[in-house]
This record gives sequence, C-alpha cells and structure tokens, in this order.
Amino acid sequence: MENRARGIGLRVGAVSTFAAMMAALKYATVHGAGPVEVLFFRNLFALPTIIAWVAVSGGLAAVRTRRPSAHLTRSALGLCVMFCTFLALSKLPLAEATVISFSAPLFATMLSALILREKVFWHRWTAIVLGFVGVLVAVNPVGSTLPLMGVIIALIAALGTALVVITLRQIGETESATATVFWFNVASVVVTLIPMPFVYNSHSGDVWLALMIGGIFGGVAQIMMTAAVRFAPVSVLAPFDYLQLVWATLWGVVLFEVAPTINGAVGGVLIAGAGCYVVWRERRQRKITVTAGNEL
Repeated sequence: MENRARGIGLRVGAVSTFAAMMAALKYATVHGAGPVEVLFFRNLFALPTIIAWVAVSGGLAAVRTRRPSAHLTRSALGLCVMFCTFLALSKLPLAEATVISFSAPLFATMLSALILREKVFWHRWTAIVLGFVGVLVAVNPVGSTLPLMGVIIALIAALGTALVVITLRQIGETESATATVFWFNVASVVVTLIPMPFVYNSHSGDVWLALMIGGIFGGVAQIMMTAAVRFAPVSVLAPFDYLQLVWATLWGVVLFEVAPTINGAVGGVLIAGAGCYVVWRERRQRKITVTAGNEL
C-alpha cells in the first residue's frame, strides 16, 4: 500500500543513518583501521540486525534463492566496490568522497544503454554530461589539493556501484531484496574473514566503537532503504538521497574540522540536479529499481 509520507520518512532515516555510518568508518580509518578491517567489521556488526530483519520477514523462506551464482557475482562485485569506497574514504575528506560517490547514478544510466541496450535520449545524455561537469568542479583537477589516487579510487567505486545497480536490476526480476541483502552480507563476512589474521591491528576503544556504530548503522540503513521503496515511488524518494551531502559536510566539520569547499558545494549541486533528473526520467519509463548507496 502506498504511503508516501512513511516512505519519505524511511528514506530520510536511511540516508541520515548511512551518513552517520560513513562518518564513523571515516573516523576509524583516520585512527588506524585499514580498509579490509573496516570492510569486515562493517558487515560483521550489520549481520545481527539483518538476521533479525530476515526473521520477521518470513525466515528462511525469505532468503531462499534459485540463483546462487547471481548472488555470488553480485557479492563479489559489491565487495570490490565497498573496498574501493572505504579506501577512497581513507584518502579523501568525507564531503568530497560523498560528492564523487553520487556520480554512480550517472554511470548507471550510461551502462544501462551500453549493457542493457536501454534507450537513453539526448535530454538524459545532457544531464549526464552536466553531472560529470559537477564531478570535475568538485575535484578541481587544476588547482585541487585532493590526492589524485583518492579521486581515482572514488570514481572507480562510483563506476562499480553503477555496475551493482545493473546487476541488481537483473537479479531483482526473480530475487527478493531481503535475499539479496542477506546473502551479500553473509558472503562479505565469510570472504573478508580470510585475510583478517594478516591485516588485523589492535585498536583503542573509540575506534572499536566507531566500527561497531558503522556496522550497526549500515545494517539499519539497508533495511530502511529497502522498506522505503515499498511505500513510495523511487522518483519521489531519490531526491532525499542528496541529504547525505549535507550530512557529510556537517560530520566533516564536527568530527574532522574540515570546512566544505566552494568547488565541492557547486559540484554537489550540479551532480544532485543531474542525478534527480536522470532518476525522474527513468522512473517515467519504469526502469529504475535502485539508487546509489544501497550496497553499502
């Protein structure tokens, strides 16, 4: 049953919680946690929340799958994206890393034309170009002090997120969102457990707290993001995703004393505008199923 107010409330809650997760994990990386550690604990601490969600959503029947290989592919791709995201987070200010990550819907539209052979007309190509102009403004390649490697890794993560979007569109034809989220988190914990004996470091209590908050908030954000689309169309919800840019700026100031740059703000506005237009156009064609950020 459609309930737009509830859907918007869930989406705003998801975006706010997700922004807090990113801030907590950024804090952990700044204070000595490596990307593999962050990846492992993000999924480990999220798993109890997701298991509880599965239990109230139908139990084992809700996660039964007929396409294990599809989940394996999605999980491998999603893990690579998460690793690149957290690696970029360790190298870039929180606000700039978040701005670049929101180029993912633009990449997704490009890939839908190349991979899924969907028709993308000139007005959406114009929005895509405008969005990537926003990326250039945000990273300011001529006079920027941002580390080039961090920017490149963040763009790779955004491209990978777009590939995940395409994969989820295909999986979503036969698999439930509950099953997709559950199997991705289980696979992530199992795979990232393997290198942990070689990369694990001892941490202070505040770092452990940040890792725990990041994991729990990540699981809660995934659940709220999934629940929101049950109550309202994606075209209504998607613009609220860009509240994360505001939260990232605020967390950057509060936790890391990093003030937002004019380039980052202007670039963020251009990307948000282009992304909202692309989502609106795709919704009109009833092809959009997921937006950036769901797999984190």
